[in-house]
Amino acid sequence: MTTELFDRALVEEAAKKSALVWVRGAGEGSPERALWHVWHDGAVCVVGDGPGEQPLPGLADGGRAVLTLRSKDKGGRLVSCHAAVAEVTAGTAAWDEAVGELKGKRLNAADGEAMPARWARECRVLRLTPVGQALPPSSGDLAAVPSPTPATTREPVPAALPRLLLRRGRR
Repeated sequence: MTTELFDRALVEEAAKKSALVWVRGAGEGSPERALWHVWHDGAVCVVGDGPGEQPLPGLADGGRAVLTLRSKDKGGRLVSCHAAVAEVTAGTAAWDEAVGELKGKRLNAADGEAMPARWARECRVLRLTPVGQALPPSSGDLAAVPSPTPATTREPVPAALPRLLLRRGRR
């Protein structure tokens, strides 16, 4: 029992201090994604699956997920645990509380005060409640293949650019 309490305290403290949590859905082959979140009422709360919001692949209401929390100072993997996934219904008191916390942490939202109404219409708000003890540390290489994307790398810097930049610095 003491180990489980220690694990819960470690998960809570890590989730409160870090802006990101790595989440993998329970489905086989489900990708592990970095999600912004808030710690609220004993659970990690996330919003997504809507236009302009983060994707939540493999996270289904009533399902399971694996949370991996990082150290705020070094950014390395600190602790992993299982979590129960529950979708919060829009319009309930629990939804209002979770969205109130999430709204304060959402950066660069184009719609400002209208954001909660948009989330209610177009997005999902999930609570990921840690369950059981922490998972044993993984051994070996933990690097993952990057997700496919249409993004490309930049073109090479034009040859004249360094001279133009140096000229500005002399003035």
